[in-house]
Amino acid sequence: MNITIIGGGNIGTLMAAELAEKGHMVKVYTSRADCWSNCIEVFDANDSFLLEGKIQCSTSDLKQAVNEADMILITVPAQTFPDISRKLFPYVRKGQYIGVIPGSGGAEFAFKTLTEKGSILFGLQRVHSIARLKECGKAVYMLGRKKRLEVGSIPREHSVEIAKMLEEMFDIPCVALPNYLAVTLTPSNPILHTARLYAMFNDYYLGKIYDRNMLFYEEWNDESSKFLIACDKELQMLCNRIPLDLNSVESLCDYYESHTPHAMTMKIRGIEAFKGLYSPMKCIGNDWIPDFESRYFTADFSYGLKVIKELCDLFGVEDESITKIWIWYEQVSPENAKRAFKLKMETKDFIEMY
Repeated sequence: MNITIIGGGNIGTLMAAELAEKGHMVKVYTSRADCWSNCIEVFDANDSFLLEGKIQCSTSDLKQAVNEADMILITVPAQTFPDISRKLFPYVRKGQYIGVIPGSGGAEFAFKTLTEKGSILFGLQRVHSIARLKECGKAVYMLGRKKRLEVGSIPREHSVEIAKMLEEMFDIPCVALPNYLAVTLTPSNPILHTARLYAMFNDYYLGKIYDRNMLFYEEWNDESSKFLIACDKELQMLCNRIPLDLNSVESLCDYYESHTPHAMTMKIRGIEAFKGLYSPMKCIGNDWIPDFESRYFTADFSYGLKVIKELCDLFGVEDESITKIWIWYEQVSPENAKRAFKLKMETKDFIEMY
């Protein structure tokens, strides 16, 4: 296939290399096209070479990137979805596949104009592999490759054919989900990152400083786990309230096989692919403060947690922990909170969408 990847970050780079190595014609749309090579190398965690993919081109010209694409894979943060959708609209066509990796963050709302034009939207519950750049546009690490993928689509009747395509593309079994909402409500980064950040910084105030940047996962603590488990339970309550098949939205307690705060802490601290990742903080002289412009905040709060909160409000679900975390974010990052996702739908129209 002719495949265009939008976004030249960790996962976009890995996908470009893998799909090109499989024989697909791959173009990458990125703001840093000048630093890209046509040959992308992939390495494992031990720095051993795995594969090399030769892409067709990298470009900052969106029309050139998506022209003749059979499939467009979007790997940029959720807060950029509305802008990407607006820019894509003149170029997309009926029957064209548009995949969002991962597919949470209100993607179905941001790209609604494209599905109304006849494009087929799909999203993965989680990325197919954890990835980390080795060198921008030239090399990337493949870490923590998934054993199974789950995909939902709009229109939903395309999910089976898309699952078969993804299996061939990534050599990973792929399950077709009953609806796209099972992707949107997956309790991954929108719950995982926000609970952790609240636990880390809920006592932050303007002028407070930290003496170092903390490891995000390896220094995970029981306080973070407590909020994570509470939010996870509220999300499951939401899934039970919505009259759609959401059995595939697996609780994080089940996903990580950890049902107490301490068990969850030890599980997350021990995940090999998470090691070495620092927190979204920025250095001011010799001091550190939270970086509220990081995608951990602007995407995972504004277009991750906020989507879940809006749905809790729509369906009348008590969400004490989710609300507490969201109110804190409004206080520490008011401008970004103002630009956050807002659901402009009645219950009936929402259900019909899926």
